[in-house]
Amino acid sequence: MTYTVLTLFPEIIDAYFNASIMAKAVERGIVSYRTINIRDYAQDRHHTCDDAPYGGGPGMLMLPEPLGRALEAAGVKGRESAAADSTAAHRTAASPRTIYLSPSGRTFDQKMAEELARCEELVLLCGRYEGIDQRIIDRYIDEEVSVGDYVLSSGETAALVLIDASYRLMDRVITAESLDEESFSGGLLEYPQYTRPEVYATLSVPEVLLSGHHENIRRWRLRRRVEKTWTLRPDLIRRGLELGLFDGETRGIIQEIQKDE
Repeated sequence: MTYTVLTLFPEIIDAYFNASIMAKAVERGIVSYRTINIRDYAQDRHHTCDDAPYGGGPGMLMLPEPLGRALEAAGVKGRESAAADSTAAHRTAASPRTIYLSPSGRTFDQKMAEELARCEELVLLCGRYEGIDQRIIDRYIDEEVSVGDYVLSSGETAALVLIDASYRLMDRVITAESLDEESFSGGLLEYPQYTRPEVYATLSVPEVLLSGHHENIRRWRLRRRVEKTWTLRPDLIRRGLELGLFDGETRGIIQEIQKDE
C-alpha cells in the first residue's frame, strides 16, 4: 500500500510515518508513503494557497490552481466535465483512489478501514481554513470522508486517523489474533483487559483469568464483550442482530441480558 498525502504541512505526516509500528511497517516494505507539499505548486512569489471565497463570508478557501497541479503530480487524472459524477465508479482505472478529508463526507468506520486496507494506493487531500474550492472536488475527488461529526482545524489530523485505522489491518503489520478480538470485530467491543499486579489499589484481577482454564476464559471474555457493548454501544447490538453477525452463543448471552433488564 502507498499513501500519498497532499498537505500544507508535510512535517506532520512525516513525523507519523517515522515512529512506532508504522516506522517498522515502512522499513519492512509493507507500507510506503510520500507527502506532496501543496505550496510547491503555487506559482506566485509568496506561494499563496488561499483566498477569500466568492460571495463573501468568513475565513479563507484553498485555491484550485495549486491543488489541481499537486493532484496531477500525484497521478490523479482530472475529469473532463466539472459536472461529472464524483464517485469512484466514474474514475479512470489509471488514477489512484482519491479522498478529500471533510466533515461533509461519508462517516469513516471500521468497515471502511477494512475496505481501504485492500487498496494499492490512496491519495489523501488535507484541507485547511474553510475548505477547498468545489471545482477541485468535482474534477478530482472520488469521495469525501469524515472521521466524525465534529470539525477539525487540520485535515492532516483526519488523514492520520484514516491511515492508522487502515494500515494496521494489512497482512504482517499486526498479528491476526490481535485483530480478531479487538473492538468492532464480530460486531462487539473488546473485553476488559488486566495485567500485573494481581491486586491494585484493593482491586483484584478476576479469578477466571488466573485459572488457566482456556474455555472458561473464552466464555468469560465473550460475555464481558456482550455486556460492555450492551452498556456502552447498544446500537452495535441492534445492528449485529439485524445483520446476523452473532452466533448462537452470543445471541443466547444477549437474550439473558435482556431478561435481566
